[in-house]
Amino acid sequence: MSAAPHDDSTPHEGPIRTPKQLVVAVVLAFVVPIAVIVLLANYVSTATKPGAGTDVLAEDAVAKRLEPVGKVVVKDASDVSALKTGEQVYTAVCAACHAAGVANSPKFGDSAAWAPRIKTGYDALLNSALKGKGAMAAQGGGDYSDVEIGRAVVHMANNAGGSFPVPAPAAAASAP
Repeated sequence: MSAAPHDDSTPHEGPIRTPKQLVVAVVLAFVVPIAVIVLLANYVSTATKPGAGTDVLAEDAVAKRLEPVGKVVVKDASDVSALKTGEQVYTAVCAACHAAGVANSPKFGDSAAWAPRIKTGYDALLNSALKGKGAMAAQGGGDYSDVEIGRAVVHMANNAGGSFPVPAPAAAASAP
């Protein structure tokens, strides 16, 4: 086995040439990673780090997220003054489709479109409004009493040539 003789006389060609440079390199190899870790830990543990343009931790935003999903409202059926007029119900719910004739709904005031419906009578129109018909949801998607829906039906039909009387609320049952 022939091996080349090892010669220790060649100069070292690495970046660290003196013992002082070796000590500095070793110290920096420990200090720099520790400093980076301390800085990252400080950044992560800071108290407020809101995202740009967010107020998710604002008191009113937290309160809004914690409020109840629904509310129970008890209505007095005998309170006639709280009933909406046909025009009010039409404006609140019916106009969304009937003002423009969306999904083949008869337009408000269009006598030709309403005539065949008016011929079926008030009860048939009220039934369609209460239960829904075609793309229209029950009560047009609103939350009104049958009398209020009836008033809206009469309002729309009478403006298209009908002559239905405005429904009055049922008399409240007398207490025994």
